[in-house]
Amino acid sequence: MLKGFSCDGALKLKFQKSDRHILRTRLMAGIIGIVALLTVLFLSLIIIRVATVALTMTGLSQETAHFQAMSAFTGTGFTTSEAETVVNHPVRKRIIMILMILRSAGLVTIIISLILSFLGPGNETAKLTRLLWILIGVIVLWIAASSRTINKYMARAIEKFLKRWTNLELRDYASLLRLAGGYNVKQIQVRDGDWVAGKNLRACYLPEEGITVLGINRSDGSYVGGPKGDTEVFPGDTLILYGKAEKLQQLDKRRADRAGDQAHYQAVDDEKRQKQQQDMQEQSFKRKRQANLRGEM
Repeated sequence: MLKGFSCDGALKLKFQKSDRHILRTRLMAGIIGIVALLTVLFLSLIIIRVATVALTMTGLSQETAHFQAMSAFTGTGFTTSEAETVVNHPVRKRIIMILMILRSAGLVTIIISLILSFLGPGNETAKLTRLLWILIGVIVLWIAASSRTINKYMARAIEKFLKRWTNLELRDYASLLRLAGGYNVKQIQVRDGDWVAGKNLRACYLPEEGITVLGINRSDGSYVGGPKGDTEVFPGDTLILYGKAEKLQQLDKRRADRAGDQAHYQAVDDEKRQKQQQDMQEQSFKRKRQANLRGEM
């Protein structure tokens, strides 16, 4: 009986150790799953940021580059003229293809990590605690991704890296045009009944509104760079414009009617007042500069 009792005790002890080992293994699997999930999300943000900077260096604006990088990495497809400019550009197309490959690998890893996160031992409270940690980690990553300061330093570091180790065509038009102070580059799709449809650029008087036409994408795929005053605008064309963001938005909504003409005249008057203010600022700058030069002498 003593030997039988010792044997039973040894078996119970063995089973207890085995159960504890299984619990520890499942607990570690849950922790590893949470860490792996947050790591994958962090790397995904880095990948999207790198792709955004790379696309920007090929000539896309930062807003368009970020949208296309997010679209490719998340697998969300949009049939737009911007997407066509990405597909028709060999370097941009290669960047998008890399994002698609990384997306597939990242999606599988996220699914496996989620399974491991909730595989560990414990009751509903323990699982809710793990879910809370995941949510906290996601919020921290989201705050970091939304920080302008972090994005600015990351963009600089990524751009230096890409310049050194890649041969991307460096054409950051957003930086060259100094898109600040509310100025922007916008593409406007011309529709039937739009205020600019059926007119030449000279008749539109867009420069008097503070709007510059950089180019026109024709409906047949041709491109007119640096269009002149006698260049006509047709429905189906896409105008590439530079100016104040609100003025570009108003022009996009303007229709070919009396209200549209009134909006044009109002925009011209607003531009005149803005030019007067800008001239006053320039005169003040010149006076300060001359005073500083006299002080140095």
